[in-house]
This record gives sequence, C-alpha cells and structure tokens, in this order.
Amino acid sequence: MAVWDDVVGQDRVTAQLAAAARDADALISAGRAGREPARGDQPEPPSADPGGASQMTHAWLFTGPPGSGRSTAARAFAAALQCVSPDRALGGGPGCGFCDGCHTALIGTHADVEIVRTDLLSIGVKETRDLVRRSSLSPSGGRWQVIVLEDADRLTEGAGNVLLKAVEEPAPRTVWLLCAPSVEDVLPTIRSRCRLLSLRTPPVDAVADVLVRRDGIEPDAAGRAARATQGHIGRARRLATDERARARRAAVLKLPLRVDDIGGCLKAAQELIDAAGEDAKQVAEEVDTKETEELRAALGAAAGTNGRLPRGTAGAMKELQDKQKRRSTRTQRDSLDLALVDLTGFYRDVLALQMGASVPLANDEVRDSLQRIATASTPERTLRRIEAVIACREALDRNVAPLLAVEAMTVALRAG
Repeated sequence: MAVWDDVVGQDRVTAQLAAAARDADALISAGRAGREPARGDQPEPPSADPGGASQMTHAWLFTGPPGSGRSTAARAFAAALQCVSPDRALGGGPGCGFCDGCHTALIGTHADVEIVRTDLLSIGVKETRDLVRRSSLSPSGGRWQVIVLEDADRLTEGAGNVLLKAVEEPAPRTVWLLCAPSVEDVLPTIRSRCRLLSLRTPPVDAVADVLVRRDGIEPDAAGRAARATQGHIGRARRLATDERARARRAAVLKLPLRVDDIGGCLKAAQELIDAAGEDAKQVAEEVDTKETEELRAALGAAAGTNGRLPRGTAGAMKELQDKQKRRSTRTQRDSLDLALVDLTGFYRDVLALQMGASVPLANDEVRDSLQRIATASTPERTLRRIEAVIACREALDRNVAPLLAVEAMTVALRAG
C-alpha cells in the first residue's frame, strides 16, 4: 500500500506531491553521488502555480476544510521524502509505504520527522523556538529533516514571527509542512514563502470506502457515517466506531424540536454546555492524572498523591496545571463546535426539503423531524437559523462565555 492511499479524494494533490517527492529523491541521490543539496537546489515556491508544483521546495502549506485530510497528506509526503525502497533504483516512485523510512514516518517514530500537534488553544513562542532549533539540524539518519506542523493556524503572532526566519532561510535539507484550514489563517509573510496545496472535502463515497477498507467497518455503517459527516474523515470514523459519539449526535439532532419556549431554549443550551464539559472531564480523567503522577515522579516526589514535592519544583507543577486547564478549555470548545456543526447540517437538510433540492440528506435517519420543521417554517427562517448557529461559532472563537453564546443561539432558533 503506497503512502498516498490514505489521502482520500485528493488525486490532484497527490499527483503534485508524488512529483515533488521524485524531485526530492533526485536531489538526495545527486548529493550522495558527490554533490550535496544546496539552498539553490530548493527553488523559491511559486504562488500555487500547478505548472511548477512538480519541483521540490522547502516549505509547503496544506489548506482545506476540516476533515479534508490536510495532516494525512502532509504525513504521506513526509513518508515519501524518507522512502528508502530499493524499487526507486528500478524506476519506482518514492512512497512505497512498506520500507523502514515510510513506515516509521507514518506512525510517528522516524528520528527525522517531527510531527507537531497541539491540544491547547494556541502554539506559543517557546514551543516554536524549540522547533526552529530542531529544523537547523542535519538529518540524523534519514534523507530530509521534516517538520510537520498540523495546527499552523494556532500559532500566536509572536510564534509566527519566530517561525518566519526558519521558513525563509531553512537548512539545506529541512522541509516545513504547515497545515491550516485556509491561507488566511497563516501570516502573509509565511504563506508567501510556502507552496500552497488546497485540499477539498472528500466525496462521501470515497470516505465510506476508506472506512471499510482501512478500519473494517460494515459498508452500511460506513455509508451512514460518511453521509452524516458530509465527508469529514475523522468525524466519520469516530461516528462509526464510538457509540457515545452517536448518542451525543442523536441528542443534538433533537434540539430543534425542543426550543418551542424560552424555558426549553435555556435548558437545551445548558445541556449542550454540560455535554461538552463532560467530554473535557473525561479527557482530564484519562490524561491529567497520568501526567501529574509522571511529573511528580520525575521531580522526585514520593509515590502517591500525598508525596511531598522537593523545594523549588512548584513552578513546574503550576505550569502543568495551566497546560491542563488550557487543554480542558479547548476540548470543551471542540466538543461544542462539533455539536454546532451537526446542528448546521440539520438545518441544511431542512432547507433542502423546503427547496425541493435533489441532494442526499445528511441526516436521513431523522427525516420525520426534518419534515416537521420544514413544514412548520419557511426557507427564510431556516437561513436565519443557520446564520444563528454560525454566529454562535464565531462568538465562541472570540472567547464569549460559552453558555451565553449558546443561549443566544437557541433563543434565535426559536424566533427563526
């Protein structure tokens, strides 16, 4: 299985990456034949020019809607850059998926592939400086030093400025792979130095196929999950494999029928917040306790929660607690945002019924509820309700108190 097989529904992008990987392989082969790749071997990236995309460059920006597979494509490219398959000498392209370079890069254990993701709200200056230091090193055993930054949109302004110099003038064998929802989520000075690859939302059938092929999910269940998430690969996999995720989604889809009065609006809002808080609590129970015990042990505390910490280590514990608090906040926001996405999909289906559109319904399993709302309303009111959900998501991005934002949304849903 080639490394590109998991990049679902992105034929144009995989063709460009495969061509770049071949050029990268040629650069390394030339270096080992007596000419080490130099800065000049990595041409300055053109601005998303498909005609020049077959050339290797030192910085790439993968953009696309959530679920399009940005990080999957970046990882596949990182694996192809590290491919050591002997088939390359026989004319085969890099990225076999089986050699040691491909395998370790894909599972995240390759010494020269640094995969950076965050479960916090942002990536700060300190973490970025560590990455920049890492990027200045030569590969320890692989062919390239590859930095995959999955959440480039979460860089703070200061962190972006730190990253800029490294992206502008990288080490000869360093490659930066940045991932973000859109080009606007990355500093202009950084994106102008990257080659842009725009991914699309994968077709529903392609997502269902990969769930069956890679995860062993029954075809019917895979099809329902792919339709429900409208091509979001990660959410489709979770929906198909996690009973709790299906129960949460079912509860969200009942919300439009529960906002007939102010009391129902406020109760529905509180339940959404409580469900998101429960998700954050579960993550904390699974991760926080283990992290805390490991840090206490590393700092020399006695075993158990009552062990006394050595003097001067309180700052490290405080830093960990702050990190855990920020992670809890992001987990709650992500869970709440997922519910709002499902709610948007519900009203999208309502609008499709009202307009008589011949498009498949994402939530066909609740067709009776969709039809009930569609009959009792108008397309104009449905559009206003969709706008209310979008406004709630934007308010949460601006750090509005979650309960206030969701209450305002549910009241707006009632008013239409």
